[in-house]
Amino acid sequence: MRELLFMEPYTRQVLWGGTKLQERYGYKTEGEHTGEAWVVSATGNGQSVVSEGTWKGQTLGALWIQHRELFGDDGEKEFPLLVKLIDAREDLSIQVHPDDDYAFHHEHGGRGKTECWYIVDCDEEADIIIGHHARSKEELAQMIREHQWTSLLSVHKIKKGDFFFIPAGTVHAIRKGTLILEIQQNSDLTYRLYDYDRLQDGKPRELHLQKSMDVIRCPQRFEPTAGPVFPQEGYTTQSLVHCPYFSVDKYVITKHMHIEASRQYQIVDVIEGSGCIDGHALKAGENFIIPANYGEAEVTGELTLVISQE
Repeated sequence: MRELLFMEPYTRQVLWGGTKLQERYGYKTEGEHTGEAWVVSATGNGQSVVSEGTWKGQTLGALWIQHRELFGDDGEKEFPLLVKLIDAREDLSIQVHPDDDYAFHHEHGGRGKTECWYIVDCDEEADIIIGHHARSKEELAQMIREHQWTSLLSVHKIKKGDFFFIPAGTVHAIRKGTLILEIQQNSDLTYRLYDYDRLQDGKPRELHLQKSMDVIRCPQRFEPTAGPVFPQEGYTTQSLVHCPYFSVDKYVITKHMHIEASRQYQIVDVIEGSGCIDGHALKAGENFIIPANYGEAEVTGELTLVISQE
């Protein structure tokens, strides 16, 4: 079908959120602590909605069930990916996600969560946490019991355009002053390891220490996955990650580029700049799906795209 699926995001108010998603992209929100915009989402907790065209007003989940021809038939019962923009005005909790096997056996048949982060923007001195320094499960347990967080956690300085792959079982935390595009398995399973003793509604938020200990991999360190940048006529291309759950690529367009969508749909996130795709105006913060069997799409302008697919 020759029609792009532009999505209107579902936004979430959270303890650590800010106002950048409203100010930068004009997303509709209900307060001044908007931490997440689920820009391409078919999860039951919050779905994105088609904003225009034939399917205007339809949720992504409904389209996946009722019009599978738009996506190709990969056998998945649920839409497999979830794409978010995250505005961290304050530090997020230290956390870890289970893999598919653990989630299936301990979370009522749930799905695990492998994810990745593209740094859309950040403060000059911003950093994130990925990985830990414990050499064994025994050392990990001791450092957690003794709250040796400074010694345990692996901190990475960041800059705009950085990319981080976070397999299930990886200790991680987004920190303040960071705007991130997150692409992940369609799962909302999070085990909280530490939350800085913060209070929400007068009470500390729940921790999940035993489940965290179960799933944290040891030893653990960050391994870069982003490949080299390849110049093409009118644009550059870069592979960010290819894993069993998703593939993510970055394109910086200076003049024009063609995207070929054949048997599989593709998710496109406009990171910055402006331009057009098949005559439709594009600007930063727009997110859309190119349906399966769409054919060739022409993109023109000066803009940065991140494109993900199964």
